[in-house]
Amino acid sequence: MRIVAPACTPDRDHVARGVEVLTSWGLQVEVGEHIFDQWGYMAGRDADRVGDINAALRDPGVRAVFAAMGGKGTYRIIADLDFEAARHDPKPVIGFSDITHLHLALWKQCRLAGLHGPYPNPSEEGAVWAEALRRALMTTEPIVLHQDTDEATAAVTVEGTATGTLIGGNLDAVRTEAGAGLPSLEGAILFLEHQKGTGLGEVDRALTQLARSGSLDGLHGVALGQFLGFEDIASDPTQGGWEITDVLRDHLTRLGVPVLGGLPIGHGRYPTMPLGTQATLDTAAGTLTVEPAVY
Repeated sequence: MRIVAPACTPDRDHVARGVEVLTSWGLQVEVGEHIFDQWGYMAGRDADRVGDINAALRDPGVRAVFAAMGGKGTYRIIADLDFEAARHDPKPVIGFSDITHLHLALWKQCRLAGLHGPYPNPSEEGAVWAEALRRALMTTEPIVLHQDTDEATAAVTVEGTATGTLIGGNLDAVRTEAGAGLPSLEGAILFLEHQKGTGLGEVDRALTQLARSGSLDGLHGVALGQFLGFEDIASDPTQGGWEITDVLRDHLTRLGVPVLGGLPIGHGRYPTMPLGTQATLDTAAGTLTVEPAVY
């Protein structure tokens, strides 16, 4: 396993704790050469960050590539990924948030499936998510996510079932790749999660851009994870009583496809889920079943 930093610079203790977890699973763990570099708000210069990723993709001894953290900057380097190496020796990339850019690029160029999941942590809370990561990485059983009615997005549901390749991740990253590197979503189930930035308008703009660009044409379904940071929006008189669920419902119900909200995955809860594999969405059962991404 190779740990890299495609985006921001991770804390050394954070990396060490993850190495502790991974080695406890019997894995041999290596750390990228430039993982602790810093250039502005990123983990070193673009050439060095992508160089660490490409070195991992080219190394036959590396069987998975872990992103130590997300943040900012992955979008700057995806055009320089060694896609030929990824095709020749497929191995999953694990990460989420800004790492969505890697997942999208590797799927579009190589049909390489990855894992939307956290960097492991041995803390008591982190151990739960680390075990979910271990199962997704080291077993061949499908991953089943169950709707949590306590999640805000659970209120955004359009009944039905759908099957297709699961593609997506962080909404801002998906929107950024529209017109630049977003793979075709025809026949896909689109997964989205988000962390509040500038408010409801940011989500509205992102979904509008995806729709106007034609990126949502041909979708089979939508799966919604956590949309965090919008809890007090309804009390803001400038929002006209709207909440995040109103914005999501206004856009997604127009698509005419099943929508399953309330999946407990995003920036606050960290189960691991494959991306780029076949998935089945069932709103009656409240489940998203995803085939494994194991090479």
